[in-house]
Amino acid sequence: MTSQGPGPERRHLLTSAQMARFVAHGSHRMDAVVPAAMNERAISVFDAGVPHARDGATVDEAYPPGSFVRELLELPEIAGAVHSLVGPDPLIDHHAVHIRHARNGEAQPLHADAIIDTREDAFDVQLMYYPQDVTLDMGGTLSVPGSHLRRINETDTGRYQNVRGQTRLVCPAGTVQFLHHGIWHGGRRNDSDITRYMFKIRFNPTVKQRLLWNTEDLAAPEVLAELRTRFPWYENASGRIEYLNRSRLWAALTGDPAFDLDYWSTRVSNRPQRVLPVR
Repeated sequence: MTSQGPGPERRHLLTSAQMARFVAHGSHRMDAVVPAAMNERAISVFDAGVPHARDGATVDEAYPPGSFVRELLELPEIAGAVHSLVGPDPLIDHHAVHIRHARNGEAQPLHADAIIDTREDAFDVQLMYYPQDVTLDMGGTLSVPGSHLRRINETDTGRYQNVRGQTRLVCPAGTVQFLHHGIWHGGRRNDSDITRYMFKIRFNPTVKQRLLWNTEDLAAPEVLAELRTRFPWYENASGRIEYLNRSRLWAALTGDPAFDLDYWSTRVSNRPQRVLPVR
């Protein structure tokens, strides 16, 4: 995780197709990636409390060697995903342990976290770790795939109870998912008899997020197929904006300003410079 140590092996980095899926969906999920022994320790660690980290702390500052969270971040698959999405030496924006008690009848409104974040060529990532099996009635995180580039002001979407295509997290213990900071999401109420735990970290990149993943499949047809994914909540007209936003983000991530997805960026960036002579 630090500049002093070696980076993740190529086999643990995300592929281009996986990165394209993240650009389209706004998330990357890894089921049961954390070993059972760590999951068994996690709840006692979270009950005891994860020490506060100042805003903008390095990983070394926030999570000393030997700490549970440091061990979590050094798992090869997790380290590879973090590197692929935000690069080496990310900063810790904040972290939190979210506990939803058994038979808790409250749910978060559908919202996005970053109300002031208008970046088009960079993004933060939230790691969410679930140390237990999460069943549907436990109220796992709800999210709306493809919503991360549709900017809203925090709870502008809070009045919506259901959105076509939304997902309710159901997963095995040890699952980790990474979310783009702009995705619409919310914790659901816990109708089960089991208290549910989730630990999250928001990472800020410190390097340009360009070609940080395993690019061996960059030209594979699966990449464009992922980028062209359509979601059922998209409107016929304004839903096209999402393709334009994806095209711009992928161009930034690949360092290819000429990249376009079906002519979306080309037509709106056309600024002819040739001036005809005055007659």
